[in-house]
Amino acid sequence: MNHARWKIARERKIAEGFIESSEVEAMRTEIRMAFDLGQAVHDRRTELGISQAELARRANMTQPQVSKLELGGTVPTLPLLARLAKALDASLNIALDGDTSSVTFTAHAA
Repeated sequence: MNHARWKIARERKIAEGFIESSEVEAMRTEIRMAFDLGQAVHDRRTELGISQAELARRANMTQPQVSKLELGGTVPTLPLLARLAKALDASLNIALDGDTSSVTFTAHAA
């Protein structure tokens, strides 16, 4: 392999590594956002003193689905988020700014 071909092959590998790094970073961001949502669901559920099974009943889910959600293992749909907010008697607030996110459930007034 001559020098020009070696240089082109090296540049491709560097570019592929950059793309892979970008993909890995995107996955980390998605995982972090899913975890933040799961933590917010867990926090509100425990604040209410209800079990995963009770939340599942209220949100028309199964207990394993609630468990997976709380562990950050799923990215829910908007209709599911609406059901969760209702089941948790709260407003769901999600703030997204680039790679950062904030998820909170705000209890409805008593």
